[in-house]
Amino acid sequence: MSDDMNNSNQASNETGSVQEYWGMPLNTYCMLIHLSQLTSIIVPGLGFILPIVMWAVNKDKHQDIDMHGKVTVNWLISLFIYSLICGVLTFIIIGMFGLVILAILNFIFAIVAAIKANKGELWVYPLSITFLK
Repeated sequence: MSDDMNNSNQASNETGSVQEYWGMPLNTYCMLIHLSQLTSIIVPGLGFILPIVMWAVNKDKHQDIDMHGKVTVNWLISLFIYSLICGVLTFIIIGMFGLVILAILNFIFAIVAAIKANKGELWVYPLSITFLK
């Protein structure tokens, strides 16, 4: 990773201190955008809403937040579409396997993306359809 990217990840405000988003440094905030999908494990549906809110609130404040948010939203929309398809396929049993696989992939993808985001890297989710560029 280049020094320019490291420098951009440590955005400073006018006073010279590191800029924070919701009280967190940039990389931590980007990491939590990805991990926030997993809140659906506790509160169904929150994993779709929270990442979108986190992205929408701060997308204009830093390019990295906008990029991580778009990648996450693209995955969430793709996951929703795949889930609908698997839901229909449950009538022939194979859809249940698809839903289980999607749940496992969502968990793994969110963790991998979060680890990469914490390092200042952008990771595009495999199987994700690009709706937002």
